[in-house]
Amino acid sequence: MSHILQSDWFARDTEAVARELLGKTLCRQLSDKGVVRLTINETEAYVGPHDSASHAHLNRFTKRTKTMFEVPGTLYIYLIYGMYWMLNIVTEQKDYPAAVLIRGASNDFLNLDGPGKLTRDLQIDKNLNNQILSKENNFWIEDSGMPVPEDKIISTPRIGINYASEPWLSAPLRFLLSE
Repeated sequence: MSHILQSDWFARDTEAVARELLGKTLCRQLSDKGVVRLTINETEAYVGPHDSASHAHLNRFTKRTKTMFEVPGTLYIYLIYGMYWMLNIVTEQKDYPAAVLIRGASNDFLNLDGPGKLTRDLQIDKNLNNQILSKENNFWIEDSGMPVPEDKIISTPRIGINYASEPWLSAPLRFLLSE
C-alpha cells in the first residue's frame, strides 16, 4: 500500500530528498488520460544559496526564483530556451532556496528521459508553478515504502550548468536509477 508524500517529507536535506525520490511514483491526473503514474528515475539537487548552479545563488530573489523561497513541497516550474518547462520541487524550509529537479521518469509504456519530455507529456507548465504538490492540484508523488538499494543509485555531476563554479560544477548531485 502506497501513501502520498506530504510537504514535511520534502522539508529535509535536498541531496537526501533527490536520492530518495528515485523509485517513487510521480502521479499526474490528466483529463484526457486519467492518472498517469511514472517511476522517478533521474533527479538533480540544487542545495541552497551557496550552490552556484542554483537560480537562487546568493539568495537571488526575482520574479522567477521567488518560488524557491516557498515552503517544502511547492512546485517550482520555469521555462528554459523559450520552449521547455522544468519541474522542480522545493525542499528544506521556507526562505531557504533549495529544490530538486525531476529529470526523468518512466513506466512500462512511457520513458520520459529528459525534463522537457517529462513536462510536455504530463502537461506541466507555468500554471502549476507555486502550487503545492498534492492530489488536490492533480499532481502528487506516492511512496510504496520500498527504498531503492544504494547500489542501484548512480551519482554524477549535474547537466547543463557550465556557468557554475567549482566545486558545484563537478559536484555529484545528479542521481539516476541503474538499469
